[in-house]
Amino acid sequence: MSTPSATPGTPTPAAPAAPHATGGTPAPGGTPGRWGSLGPVGLVLAGGVSVQFGAALAVSLMPRAGALGVVTLRLVVAAVVLLLVCRPRLRGHSRADWGTVVVFGIAMAGMNGLFYQAVDRIPLGPAVTLEVLGPLALSVLASRRAVNLIWAALALAGVFLLGGGGFDGLDPAGAAFALGAGAMWAAYIVFSARTGRRFPQADGLALAMAVGAVLFLPLGIAESGARLVDPVTLALGAGVALLSSVLPYTLELLALRRLPAPTFAILMSLEPALAAAAGFLILDQALSAGQSAAIALVIAASMGAVRTQVGRGKRAERALPGPGADGQ
Repeated sequence: MSTPSATPGTPTPAAPAAPHATGGTPAPGGTPGRWGSLGPVGLVLAGGVSVQFGAALAVSLMPRAGALGVVTLRLVVAAVVLLLVCRPRLRGHSRADWGTVVVFGIAMAGMNGLFYQAVDRIPLGPAVTLEVLGPLALSVLASRRAVNLIWAALALAGVFLLGGGGFDGLDPAGAAFALGAGAMWAAYIVFSARTGRRFPQADGLALAMAVGAVLFLPLGIAESGARLVDPVTLALGAGVALLSSVLPYTLELLALRRLPAPTFAILMSLEPALAAAAGFLILDQALSAGQSAAIALVIAASMGAVRTQVGRGKRAERALPGPGADGQ
C-alpha cells in the first residue's frame, strides 16, 4: 500500500487531512473535469489500482535506491507537489494544531517506511493483507459489538492461512514489518481525522507529508547516498509518488463528492486483491491457493466490519426524533 487512504475497516475519517475524507473539499488544483466521467466507483477503483501499481513500481525501484531511499523519494516528491498545490498557511495555528500535524506526519512516515520494508521481503499481496489488519482491528475495537468478533475471527483465519500455520512460507521479519505498518495505518486514521478538524482544505495533509519527508530524508541519504539524485532513480521515484500519493488522493476526493463514505470504505477493502494483481502482473509474484484464500477471508472480514458499522449508523439515525416529534 501503503498510502494514506480510507481504511477498509472503519468509516472514512472526516478530514481534509486525508483528501478522501471529505466529499465536499475541492480536489487540489482543479475541478473534476474528465476524471468525473469515470463515475465515483470507477474513480475509487482507479485510485486503488494506482496505489498498488505504484507500490509494485516501488518494489522494482528498491534494488536501485533501497527501501528507505524509495520511501524518501516518495515522501519528498509528494510533499513538494502538495505544498505547491495547496500552499498551506503557516501562521494562525496553535501549538496543539502543530502537535497534531507532527504526529500525523510521524504516523505517515512510519506507515510508509514499515510497509516498504515489508514488501522488500514478502510479496505485495500478503503484505497489504497483513497491513489491512491494523484498520480492521481499529474498526472492531471502536464498534464494541459482538458481531465484530466474527469478522475478527475471519481475519485471524486469513492470517493463519497466509502464514501457512506459522509463517513458514513468509519471511517473519517481512510479516512483522507489514503488521507494524498496519498499526501505523490505524494511528494515521486517528490523526488524519484530528488534523482535518484543525486545518482547512488539504493543508494538514501537505504539512504532515512535509514532516514525514524531513524525518525520512536523513535515513534515505544514509542508505542510498548519491543514488537518490541519479536521474533515472529520481524519475522512477517521482512516478511512485504520483501513482501512490498524488493521483489516488485526487481521485478519491472526486469520488467522495458523489459516493457515500461507507461505500467507499467497502471498495477500499479490495486493496489486498488489487495488490495481489499488481504483484502478479508487474513483479511475477504468484500466490498459492492458500494465500489467495487468506486474502479473500481478510477482504470478507473487512467488508463485514464496514457493513456492520453502516447498519448501526442507519439504526441510530432511525432512532432519532423526527422534525415534529418534540412538538416544534
